[in-house]
Amino acid sequence: MKLRTFSRKDIEDKKVLMRVDFNVPFKNGRVTDDARIRAHESTLRKLLDGGAKVALVSHFGRPKGGADPALSLRQIVPDVEKAYGVKVRFVEDCVGPKVGAALDALSPGEIVLLENVRFHPEEQKNDPAFAAELAKPFEVFVMDAFSAAHRADASTSGVIPLLSSFAGDLLTREAEMLGAVSENPAKPYVLILGGAKVSDKIDVVGNLLNKATTILIGGGMAYTFLKAQGIEIGRSLCEMDRLDFAGQTLQEAKARGVQLLLPVDSVVASGLDATETEVVSNAAMPADRMGLDIGPKTIELFASALKGARSVLWNGPMGVFENPRFAAGTQALCQAVADCTQAGAVTVIGGGDTASAVREFGFDDRFSHVSTGGGASLEYCEGKELPGMAPFRVKD
Repeated sequence: MKLRTFSRKDIEDKKVLMRVDFNVPFKNGRVTDDARIRAHESTLRKLLDGGAKVALVSHFGRPKGGADPALSLRQIVPDVEKAYGVKVRFVEDCVGPKVGAALDALSPGEIVLLENVRFHPEEQKNDPAFAAELAKPFEVFVMDAFSAAHRADASTSGVIPLLSSFAGDLLTREAEMLGAVSENPAKPYVLILGGAKVSDKIDVVGNLLNKATTILIGGGMAYTFLKAQGIEIGRSLCEMDRLDFAGQTLQEAKARGVQLLLPVDSVVASGLDATETEVVSNAAMPADRMGLDIGPKTIELFASALKGARSVLWNGPMGVFENPRFAAGTQALCQAVADCTQAGAVTVIGGGDTASAVREFGFDDRFSHVSTGGGASLEYCEGKELPGMAPFRVKD
């Protein structure tokens, strides 16, 4: 998907509201991962170099009906200054006369950071009057928060028709890369699905089944598919209400000539906190054990299926990777997909837990793209229109 972007003449000497996603992990008074902050640097740098006066607006956490000091964006000002190398003027609200005053007082090399937009309940209601207040001091809006683009909020959607509006670099990159592996992917195209629930991936399967060459299913969701084949899965996770869907998907894949591979062995234990694990064939799953990672034969099977791929989309880990005992499958798939990148394939990691896993294992720079959006990347790959992205679409 191609999006409308800004040029220097669009933003020079203009007051620009830039929607970012600073909903970063925050613990004991510090940001523990600033990847989401750094992701916006390219767009911000273009705006500042182009002579714009910039104010950043974001949500942070889930305030309940009003201001909450524990969720104030004031706390991350030092991290923003460090990431961008600029001085930040913090404004204690995101609407009102103080916003305009802060913009007027900006010196070169300074930016404004507005307070948490969700301190106003009207934000998530996409209230038109609130959107108008938010837009009032500005002439231009730049949407760069892909991870919030699936939400029709005032700051992601409501302000778009009120200002001269454009997509930022991050939003544009997400559209380009996710589009490359979901709209018209180069073949052979391998879709890797994992995570806990089949229900989270139903629409992705529905949209991409007719485009994929091969589908690899791991994680907790694999056991629902195995159960649908009549295989005993012990105490493994299973969505009983999705068995029919799993069975239908297996039949449809076969009818379409799509290779759909399920795990042949698992790393099992009595529970998530168990210290004793074993590798078993999925044809002989013990009744008192649960599968918590794919086994070594499955790793070999999946890695072999990835060889020669020209497009790869991966959404969902292969096991409970947060526990080192159940991390080998996800880590091995990181290496296998990274090998595809090196061989010239377009490889995209679909955000959320998968993005966390590849960062955990040090692979975040080994793929064509690691999406910044969890829910947003899922909805994009489901073929849905994202309210914070669709208005910027440039028709061919």
